[in-house]
Amino acid sequence: MTVPIPLRVVFMGTPALARTVLVALASAPGVSVVGVVAQPDRPAGRSLQLTPPPVKVEALGRGWPVWQPLKARDPQFLDELRALAPDLIVVAAYGQMLPQALLDIPRHGCLNIHTSLLPRWRGAAPIQWALAEGDAETGVTLMRMEAGLDTGPIVAVVRTPITDGDTGQTLHDRLAELGGRLLVESIPDYISGGLTPHGQPVEGVTYARKITREDGRLDFTQPARRLWRRLRAFTPWPGAFCTLPDAAGPRLLKVHRALPDDGVPALPGTVVSAGRNGLVVACGEGALSLQEVQLEGGKRLTAEQFAAGHHPDRLE
Repeated sequence: MTVPIPLRVVFMGTPALARTVLVALASAPGVSVVGVVAQPDRPAGRSLQLTPPPVKVEALGRGWPVWQPLKARDPQFLDELRALAPDLIVVAAYGQMLPQALLDIPRHGCLNIHTSLLPRWRGAAPIQWALAEGDAETGVTLMRMEAGLDTGPIVAVVRTPITDGDTGQTLHDRLAELGGRLLVESIPDYISGGLTPHGQPVEGVTYARKITREDGRLDFTQPARRLWRRLRAFTPWPGAFCTLPDAAGPRLLKVHRALPDDGVPALPGTVVSAGRNGLVVACGEGALSLQEVQLEGGKRLTAEQFAAGHHPDRLE
């Protein structure tokens, strides 16, 4: 099979992870990015100012045309995409399901960079759920897209261990870099027929549902190590939190950093000690030592600083 040079590629993606992949794609030999598609601008920050997504910012900075359809199935958008005559479409964290009419446009199909080891963690938040559920490793799957949710055949895979020091943010950044590298390394062999996509295993399918703010709530009836993983997984968003009982009503307490602790037997939520070694809270199994916390409306403090002004008996 003859590889067209330059290879006309349309990129579809929206957040920071996709921007990292787009930058890598732009450096690939023989690739010409002829168009970029991102989600529409959204309100952001306290002022709710309309803000362009990172991929759009990158594309405009490089002088590439940008499309931001409300729906990827919009007929006018599909006609404009066909007019670009792309050889390949690359997708990374775009944020919408793509219709078959779009998938059929490029002659070499659509490649998706998915940040998990498929078929484990199909769906919206694979990075966070891999960490939250205690997976020993994760990675990036380069997949030829079909109409199902992350069900397409696998083109290539790269793996990375999940360490005790990882958070949702560190994994995000590492997988973005790995995904960009895997894409650039795989495109030539994929286009020339040297990489043959193969179907995903039937066994081991799991789904990474979208994260909500409530996922950050610490339920101290759960084992401490499970809460520790969730705290790391949901950093930076939605963050981990609990409530501090108060005479005027419960106050939100953000937990920025914590460590699992053996603790002493006590009812879940009981503060068994507070000081230099942290704010140690009994859990359903073991204890969680809160290292850095922030009371609603206050500053981020070490546990020792917090304990100097507050003496909670329990957290909820």
